[in-house]
Amino acid sequence: MKPDEGNQDDDTRIRTRRRLAGASIVAAGAAAFAAETRLGLFDAAPAASAGGSPALPSAASTGAATAAAAGAAAGSPVATTGTNTGITTFKTAEVGRAPYTTPFIVPLPMPPIKEPVSGLSPEPGEYPDEKEAGRLPHQAWSRFPPQKFYYLKVEEKDHEFHPELPKQKIWGYDGITPGPTFVVKYGEPVLVRIENALPLDHVGYGTPEISTHLHNGHTPSESDGFPGDYYSERKCGSTLSRPGKFKDHHYPNVCSNFTGYPDTGGDHNLALGTLWYHDHRMEFTAPNVYRGLAGFYLIFDDLDCDDENDDHEGALRLPSGVGKYDIPLVFQDRRFDSGGYLYFDQLDPEGIVGDKFLVNGKVQPFFSVERRKYRFRMLNGSPLRFYEFYLVYQGVDQGFVQIGNDGNLLPAPVTTTKLRLGVAERGDLIVDFSQYPLGSKLYIVNKLEHLDGRGPTGRILNPGTQIMRIDVDREPEVPDPSRVPAVLRPLPPIDLRKSRPERRFDFGRLNNMWTVNDKLFDETKPIVSVKRGVEEIWTLRGKGSWSHPVHIHFEEMRILSRNGRPPPPHEAGRKDVFVLSPGEEVRILVCFRDFTGKYVMHCHNTVHEDHHMMARFDVVA
Repeated sequence: MKPDEGNQDDDTRIRTRRRLAGASIVAAGAAAFAAETRLGLFDAAPAASAGGSPALPSAASTGAATAAAAGAAAGSPVATTGTNTGITTFKTAEVGRAPYTTPFIVPLPMPPIKEPVSGLSPEPGEYPDEKEAGRLPHQAWSRFPPQKFYYLKVEEKDHEFHPELPKQKIWGYDGITPGPTFVVKYGEPVLVRIENALPLDHVGYGTPEISTHLHNGHTPSESDGFPGDYYSERKCGSTLSRPGKFKDHHYPNVCSNFTGYPDTGGDHNLALGTLWYHDHRMEFTAPNVYRGLAGFYLIFDDLDCDDENDDHEGALRLPSGVGKYDIPLVFQDRRFDSGGYLYFDQLDPEGIVGDKFLVNGKVQPFFSVERRKYRFRMLNGSPLRFYEFYLVYQGVDQGFVQIGNDGNLLPAPVTTTKLRLGVAERGDLIVDFSQYPLGSKLYIVNKLEHLDGRGPTGRILNPGTQIMRIDVDREPEVPDPSRVPAVLRPLPPIDLRKSRPERRFDFGRLNNMWTVNDKLFDETKPIVSVKRGVEEIWTLRGKGSWSHPVHIHFEEMRILSRNGRPPPPHEAGRKDVFVLSPGEEVRILVCFRDFTGKYVMHCHNTVHEDHHMMARFDVVA
């Protein structure tokens, strides 16, 4: 009997065994393919197309294809077929020998701000339209009817990562990567219709069903992007009732605990700022996001108000103007094959560390700035790589101010010279370029060594890798009115004398599959049910020799201790991603308010979550 099977019912035990068996088959197939490649049983040749692999069959509950499909699904291998004869030969690209790309010749692109539409057809409502994927009713519809409507189309388009690489197909929200940036306000509920227009006969890694997660929105379950809520025109996950061409997402844009603060629409000390959205399709999150499905969602309130000239009492007046002085930056590493095409191995449970670095979808771009303060919202959007960023000028690390961690402003600014980000973590920074003369060139540099899927080695490299160049090339158009206040967003007090329920979750490995409490993800059953509005203490433990950035949906949490010690200043605020280094233990205070339904926690190493390091939890009344 496998660990913990004694506490499971028959259906769960059978499901667990089936998934473990599937994991063994996949691992064996992938290992055999890798061994044959190393032994030279396949000829090396450039990939013929983006991704370059034959289509991967849709995964069943085991999490992937059979061993026979393992070779065909692994990243860049190209199947050459004759007419009606099936596969006749296999060729692989030389991985790790991507063409050289000249750094800092491409300007940093700025994703466009998403504009609302006047209406949608068919008209959205509390219950799904007959053409819509079979979701549950919008539980907050009557209380927070949408005031703005958006239409977001997920489609395949051409993209140029760098002028010295070939144009190739990506998957993007509105056909671009990163997708458009949403700029919204608290107190203005929105409805986002997300149409899936991906090619159903696509070639390569990934799968053309989607489930879009707003990370880490205070969002009703049916709009959260639950991994099992995936859909296309022809297929849907087990937690939807039918396929559909689109699915409507209702985002109330309210602060948490609106039931406790009805007059203000929630506790504004719990407000968020830097959110992002990405695909969360069960078992295919890593390849679908790798293909381009990610974008920013920025939300403002009266405190963080997107107006550096706002003179009302309490306004922070941080550098403002999204895309002008308030700059969203998504950092991603990618691997390209010898033909210059994006490479991904879908069946490798250990994951791929890229050797080229993208910022907002371009390889090593440059960005021109005025001599004034800028706000940089830094997002680690890589599949598994950790970063430690430095701002370097003439070979010397420069100081900057960190004002936020993940989606949240800190209680007070932290002056520092480095920013470490695990996967999906965000860092909100203020950099004052007025201290540099015109013509200065600064670099955002990653100095953290990260060699494989286990996580960073901890070694700090010098000089590191220059990822983006910043050119100080002009004076400000007007005097800089922005500021960095000594107090940002206060933290609600915690009464540590209060007794609370406690739970423990171990993130580890079993039979070559990633698990939570030695269990594989079952989208149909919760691992725990949590009472709405009841505070609990959860202990997260990293088992083995792997790093796990653990993300918990729906609410922000507070770190009570990391390995028995108080959290460092940059983690003293509210968070939604908790990095577990090997053997680490983090105790957090959780409370899920306002909405009920199914949510997940998982390792945000997207390869780990696709291989079932994820657990459903239900919030119940």
